Amino acid sequence: MQRYQVVSVRTALLAIVLFLMIFVSACGAGPTPEATNVSEPTLEATADGQAAEPEFADFDPGNFDNPTVIDNEWMPMQPGTEWVYEGTAVDDDGKSVDRRIEFIVTDLTKEIAGVRTVVGWIVDYTDGELVEKEIAFYAQDNDGNVWYLGEYPEDYENGEFVEAPAWITGIEDAKAGIKLMAEPQLGAPNVYQGWGPAVEWSDFGHVEQMGQKTCVPVDCYEDVLVNAESSLGEEGAFQLKYYARGVGEVRVGWTGPDETKEELELVEHVQLSAEDLVQVRADVLEVEKHAYEVSKDVYAKTSPAE
Repeated sequence: MQRYQVVSVRTALLAIVLFLMIFVSACGAGPTPEATNVSEPTLEATADGQAAEPEFADFDPGNFDNPTVIDNEWMPMQPGTEWVYEGTAVDDDGKSVDRRIEFIVTDLTKEIAGVRTVVGWIVDYTDGELVEKEIAFYAQDNDGNVWYLGEYPEDYENGEFVEAPAWITGIEDAKAGIKLMAEPQLGAPNVYQGWGPAVEWSDFGHVEQMGQKTCVPVDCYEDVLVNAESSLGEEGAFQLKYYARGVGEVRVGWTGPDETKEELELVEHVQLSAEDLVQVRADVLEVEKHAYEVSKDVYAKTSPAE
């Protein structure tokens, strides 16, 4: 399951003050499902009692006339926009760790499977240590749906590169999926957000709640959309991703037997300066250069970002 982890590291006193502020806020809602009245998601069962298979949306490259203009109200992606999330999760040893995720929409684009995509740049830290750098690819179709066409993540341990489990639409049977619908609807079936069988990437999701309220350090939001997301093999475990109109993802929670128990908040939402964006562009191209060297079967088969 793709995980964006977010809730800030504060002193005990500041954490208590923030909790009390959110608790008494008229639009406040805590990070857990119970605090926002979000029920536990369940997959529709088939006749034999097994969870229903998520659906693949119909991906048609001919339905992307202006794919790099992503103005979906739930997931707007203007070049230079940065979201910073801080939070906690549980590691493999059952220990709580601090998390920080920086997500930036670059001014780079890349053609994938006949569609020009927007290049996202994601940097992931655990307890202050870099654990992942990722290049991710998004496009909006003519109906306003935001598609996910692949990713190149580099995993690090103790500052050293470990692996890069990349998947790209059209290579090694990988398929594009929808990250966010133009018109999310309750009761809609689970839809794959992408499909990378070579690296066992099988995220899917559905709309769990609409019209929710939540507060994070950046602001308080009403009419929030909550998506429940999981992947094959994670029986009953879901991430709850909260989307505010005109902003994007503002909170991440969890429900079910999710061993990582991620609780995340948006702590910064800014527009980068031209100088900062130039540096981001250089960072992405440096990682892409490495991708062509280490991902011969996947990334090396794509055209360069530009």
